[in-house]
Amino acid sequence: MTIRVLLADDQALLRATFRILIDSDPDMTVVAEAADGQQAVLLTLEHRPDVVLMDIRMPGADGLAATADICARTELSSTRVLILTTFENDENVAMALRSGASGFLGKDVGADVLLAGIRTVAAGDSLLSPTATRALITRFLATPADHVSLTAPERLTLLTEREREVMALAALGKSNHEIADQLVLSPLTVRSHVSRAMTKLHARDRAQLVVIAYQSGLVRPAPDG
Repeated sequence: MTIRVLLADDQALLRATFRILIDSDPDMTVVAEAADGQQAVLLTLEHRPDVVLMDIRMPGADGLAATADICARTELSSTRVLILTTFENDENVAMALRSGASGFLGKDVGADVLLAGIRTVAAGDSLLSPTATRALITRFLATPADHVSLTAPERLTLLTEREREVMALAALGKSNHEIADQLVLSPLTVRSHVSRAMTKLHARDRAQLVVIAYQSGLVRPAPDG
């Protein structure tokens, strides 16, 4: 199945570069381009892409506002947002994850990494494994802004003990294979636990599951975070 991508970036040259790269992959196609956040939301509603490649810093309605809008719409529940940023340690990235983004990449990544990232979020997984992202999550997601509601710890009672254990390890940035090795399970079993936890907690994807893990207190930031 072809992965349909929408590009949202205020730099026309950069959008053109991404379009050439993405369209060169036989399994992907760019369905639309947006120059600001408001246009990104409108075009996402029109084209229903699988993935929105979203820049944070755009004039007018920025990528954060657009991400929150897209992820809040039930009719766009199958659309994933992948954040592109020049500032991988920027608090804005954590805000985007709280809003429902599926992960982020630096704009300096190579072509293979970008295409792999699009495939990852299109499949319902998230880009939360790199060390930089773990530090970002630890630093910010446990201390959300005043306007961001916390997740009630009572919601975790919906999960089995194993599901909570797997969810906690996922929140530490561990991959399914790493969790499987640690718990002596198969990666397929781990994926099933993650999927069931997402369903029970109404998480859009693995990234939102990680947000819930921190906001509910299941996982707490390291003392040096």
